[in-house]
Amino acid sequence: MTNSGFTAIVLAGQRPGVDPLAEHFGQPFKALIDVAGQPMLAWVGSTLAARSDVKRIVILAQRADALLDHPATSWLRDEARVMVRDCGDSIVEAIDATIRAMPQAYPFLLTTADNVLLDDAMIDRFKVGAAGADIAVALVEKQVLEAAYPGNKRTWLPFRGGAYSGANLFWLGSPEARKVLAIWCRVEQQRKKARAVLGAFGIGLSLMIALRLLTLRGAIERVSRRLDIRAKAVLLPYAEACVDVDKPSDHAMAEDILRKRAAQ
Repeated sequence: MTNSGFTAIVLAGQRPGVDPLAEHFGQPFKALIDVAGQPMLAWVGSTLAARSDVKRIVILAQRADALLDHPATSWLRDEARVMVRDCGDSIVEAIDATIRAMPQAYPFLLTTADNVLLDDAMIDRFKVGAAGADIAVALVEKQVLEAAYPGNKRTWLPFRGGAYSGANLFWLGSPEARKVLAIWCRVEQQRKKARAVLGAFGIGLSLMIALRLLTLRGAIERVSRRLDIRAKAVLLPYAEACVDVDKPSDHAMAEDILRKRAAQ
């Protein structure tokens, strides 16, 4: 699928302090942890760079340029569509600043450097599902993952009728998406204050989600009405879409999947 181009933003930074996974693998940057023979950032970068519908690739990190000093990521410097932007401790503010600086670059697809299993099928399916949305998020249903990888543990978002895990793919289809970024920033700043987090999308909506009174579709529709935007949740049928590399067991799983892909 090569029509309707988009700008890709790769979130390659890390939280303040020492990243436990980077420390575990003896790396200063999480994005440079080797998975099946190359750094995580190289996997995601090569998937995006191979696509003709990617107009631009923006790498966001605290020391973004330093990520391209690695022998296996230095090729990104020679890729005309790649640019790097430094971010501070707030990734949300960095995303907002990036899209404000590139008002002609919509739509944006956001992903993360640890999303090493990202492939064309996932991106194509997400693009189709997100079409026409101001903002969209990719999710994987629990039963999809459990059917492919029984016993694998993820963080699940429970709704009436099912539970879902994020796929580290977001779509910012228009400047209206900044309404959600503003709320995300408030939650990020006050995440330890339960009342502030509940109030971000409305206490009533938050409680209905917490009590599993809403389906996923119902929750998205309420968010759309509350913020006066077109929001979508796109369900991906690929179990691998919700496997990012956050801990050693994820790393081992991702390596196994990538090596099997290479052998096919």
